[in-house]
Amino acid sequence: MEMIPDYQCDVLIIGSGAAGLTLALQVADHARVLVLSKGPLTEGSTYYAQGGIAAVFDENDSIESHVEDTLIAGAGLCEREAVEFTTRNAKASLQWLIDLGVGFDRGESGFHLNQEGGHSHRRILHAADATGREVQTTLTSKVRAHPNIQLLERFNAVDLITGKQTGQARACYGAYIWNRVAEKVETVAAKVVALATGGASKVYQYTSNPDVASGDGIAMAWRAGCRVANMEFNQFHPTCLFHPNAQSFLLTEALRGEGALLKRPDGTRFMPDFHPAAELAPRDVVARAIDYEMKRLGADSMFLDISHQPPEFIQQHFPTIYEKCLSLGIDITRQPMPVVPAAHYTCGGVMTDLHARTDLANLYAIGEVAYTGLHGANRMASNSLLECLVFARSAAQDIIARLGQIERLDSLPSWDESKVSEADEEVIIQHNWHELRLFMWDYVGIVRTNKRLQRALNRIALLQQEIDEFYSHFRVSNNLLELRNLVLVAELIVRSAIARHESRGLHYNLDYPEPSAQALGPTILQPTN
Repeated sequence: MEMIPDYQCDVLIIGSGAAGLTLALQVADHARVLVLSKGPLTEGSTYYAQGGIAAVFDENDSIESHVEDTLIAGAGLCEREAVEFTTRNAKASLQWLIDLGVGFDRGESGFHLNQEGGHSHRRILHAADATGREVQTTLTSKVRAHPNIQLLERFNAVDLITGKQTGQARACYGAYIWNRVAEKVETVAAKVVALATGGASKVYQYTSNPDVASGDGIAMAWRAGCRVANMEFNQFHPTCLFHPNAQSFLLTEALRGEGALLKRPDGTRFMPDFHPAAELAPRDVVARAIDYEMKRLGADSMFLDISHQPPEFIQQHFPTIYEKCLSLGIDITRQPMPVVPAAHYTCGGVMTDLHARTDLANLYAIGEVAYTGLHGANRMASNSLLECLVFARSAAQDIIARLGQIERLDSLPSWDESKVSEADEEVIIQHNWHELRLFMWDYVGIVRTNKRLQRALNRIALLQQEIDEFYSHFRVSNNLLELRNLVLVAELIVRSAIARHESRGLHYNLDYPEPSAQALGPTILQPTN
């Protein structure tokens, strides 16, 4: 049955972090924009990003150097065209933020630039240790003030609405959305839909990400027929604070850039044993080193120590971390911080081109949800927010150029709830949720084996049966929608990991401990529908 949609717009943006809000502001002078946010606007990964954004602002630095550093960090799997495109457009994208009012820290002769792991120069623009908060709040204020942008907060996207018009390619025409306040499914008709939903690190037991990072965009795009790539490359941030009252609190890599040292419980350093760059080694190397030392010593954590720096320096450069740790009884000017690795970034995602276009007409994907080719087998620090900005601006240019040629449907297939009822066993969702995240951490974590991966795939198949049955019989809820998406993304991660018979970058398999001698490209999965 067809029905008049609840909402109509030119551009529907699903997600409200740096990627989604940048796109909204870039197209809003030319289109009616609807932005969907699963929670409050401050609950995405952007808000919690500490480190900064990489771009060449130092006259001693160069775009070529940024390109080479990114290629090296990506362990041979970056697509050079995407890397060159991103780094070439980095400064203009940052200048747009600066002009918007984002207050990056300044020094005596310009912007204060940090250096982080994998970078050969200081090129990280930052706002103390709360860059994401500064970017997100600035973008949010501009978006709220724009008359052509409508915000829907506390709405989940359920699925994309697709179809095929006579003589045209299969296309995206809108989305079903879950109104969490009214507790009902509604419809949005749009000329263009953009996924800016972030990554899928919530699939793991321990993560630096907020709760909203449940792989929704990847799962929706896959169900709609889009290819995904490199899902086996999940970045584990080496240093999350290990404390029962500070789950998900990330300790920025800039700490190590400013001299912080990683130490064992006895106070001895260990990173020089693993890499010539020691604490400034790429993230995958540092995360595996910490994991190895914890397992070898049977320790709950390792320690990150910056107490040898002057207290004034620490409080000036890392005020957020200083205050947070102090509230937990840790004075980082005098004591080391207990740290463990945690799932942090999804390097793979929905395949796109340099304009953020996916396999499905009128559907775009930008930010962590997308596979652009920039990150390869390991994302270099502070290239993530950069990717959001560069590809959002590129997508905006493409959308503006095409918008007049795209028709919006006046009616959409209605959502059928005639055969469902209220859930009678919500505890089943919670149990499946915890089970999924725990075995993904144990079997598909920092170090993998063929046996562990197969065990994970077997468990995923059983969970999918239970979840699909639940989804078909009961009304949707936030937890059910996220679990449905997470278990699908878990399958894509495991299938991709099984397909890669080598260890490279973030994917480390004890059964194939070395990189393949022959050049292997990205792992691409194709839906059968």
